[in-house]
Amino acid sequence: MKKISIKIFLGFLFIAMVFAIWFSQNWYKIPKYIGDWKNPTGKNVTINWEKGPETRVSSKPNVIVILVDDLGFNQISAYGGGMSNGNFKTPNIDQLAKDGVLCTNGYSSSAICSPSRASLLTGKFPTRFGFEFTPTTSSFMKGIKAFGKKEIVEGIYHKESESDMIEIKDMGLPQSELTIAEVLKPQGYHNIHIGKWHLGHSEKFLPRKHGFDESLRMDQGSLFLPEDDPNIINAKIDFDPVDKLLWGNLPYAVNFNEGPRMNPDGHLTDYLTNEAVKAIDANKNRSFFMYLAYWAVHSPLQAKKDDYEKLSFIKNHKERVLASMVLTVDRGVGKIRKALKDNGIDQNTIIIFTSDNGAPGYIGLPDLNKPYRGWKLTHFEGGVHIPFIVSYPNKITAGQIYNGRVSNMDIFSTFSEIAGLKPTNDIEIDGVNILPYLTGEIQGEPDRILFSKSGSLSFLIKEGWKLQIDFIQNKKWLFNLNNDPNEKINLASINLEKLKELEELLNSKIKEQAKPIWPSLLSWPIFIDKTLNQKKSNLDEYTYWPN
Repeated sequence: MKKISIKIFLGFLFIAMVFAIWFSQNWYKIPKYIGDWKNPTGKNVTINWEKGPETRVSSKPNVIVILVDDLGFNQISAYGGGMSNGNFKTPNIDQLAKDGVLCTNGYSSSAICSPSRASLLTGKFPTRFGFEFTPTTSSFMKGIKAFGKKEIVEGIYHKESESDMIEIKDMGLPQSELTIAEVLKPQGYHNIHIGKWHLGHSEKFLPRKHGFDESLRMDQGSLFLPEDDPNIINAKIDFDPVDKLLWGNLPYAVNFNEGPRMNPDGHLTDYLTNEAVKAIDANKNRSFFMYLAYWAVHSPLQAKKDDYEKLSFIKNHKERVLASMVLTVDRGVGKIRKALKDNGIDQNTIIIFTSDNGAPGYIGLPDLNKPYRGWKLTHFEGGVHIPFIVSYPNKITAGQIYNGRVSNMDIFSTFSEIAGLKPTNDIEIDGVNILPYLTGEIQGEPDRILFSKSGSLSFLIKEGWKLQIDFIQNKKWLFNLNNDPNEKINLASINLEKLKELEELLNSKIKEQAKPIWPSLLSWPIFIDKTLNQKKSNLDEYTYWPN
């Protein structure tokens, strides 16, 4: 009897040890297991987009935003550079610029995805209504801290803020905020959202609660194809904690409206493009607003096999996979423009192509934001200086280059006035209508301040002067972008008068912002001039990114 008891005990002990080893290596995957159990993913079903009238009922222009995720300034060949030392080209995006205006100084109001998207849709600094940080869980932040590469400076986990944390189901874009879709709807527009949402995934935050009529969405992200699909080429980033968490937790799934999760039909980027084409076909006879928010080119890095094979001249595997993802987006831009032309509505459609923020340093490729310093998660130009292309036939002369500063916040005001709405003082809007500047009706650039705040990190641009402050380090960077667009010469200790002027202005702006709806739990060091996998020294500059 004792021998049996010992055997049972040893058996349980062995099982416990095996589980402990498994748990230590896979604990970060548990939220996905729970999510898949609670919300299983079904097979793809055909989406029947709501069909518009049989004949044209409105002369108001269609408006389309094509938003790419984490697309760096140097990943588009129209900007004079491009990946693989300029050998990689983006012909369809380049043609969009040739047919419209290439804005050389496009800016995002945030260096990270969710606040940037909230700003784009509302025309405001996202901090005006407390949308300061990306919706996430404390376990995800702890995962980054646990898996994060130990640098010469440690990340800071704010355990004291856990008591102020709210559940992720309560994180999202408040319904009290007016979106572009809600402004355009009374003007007769049919509003369509396709792609990444990431503004709250509880039903109260979903696109159709914010003025969209139809939505094909991913809440926070998705695999582009299953990891073991024969048509996919993967590139894992072993040194990046975010990559590890994404591979361990992302589904391969989308939702149509509030319906159940289902698999996309093929590679996610192509699938979203094909559905956008179907939606254009269905709405050719009425004015529509389409917000096409690609998940590409965000990690995880997954290329379609046939796209990867076209780029054999790129020797670095990771860069080749990423370039293939850009190629898939470029093909999508071409398909969308062809659909507009085939339906005879291309001359009455305005398209804005842009990115939510700069490319990240955590994927380990050095030149994605070239010539600018910094990465996503920093307020250096590499984090917030983004591609911005506008096409509006018969309104904007083809082949223009505009050097004034424009922002993703401006999309709200621009589309509103194009649809026939006049500015009102009832709503505090930080963006402006940039169309008169792009057409040349008004010379110069809008007289306003560009500003962003994320916890302890803030920046401001006024008349070409830029001040950044990292309040954790109490470090200040002052640049004259008019003479030094690449932020090489810090004038903070030299031009004390300008520093004082902008510091007072920045502090005034910070005071105008609302309290964050949920707190930051982690402040993580992001090195300005090094990718995550490059060796750091005590001489390297960094800023803490809070989320």
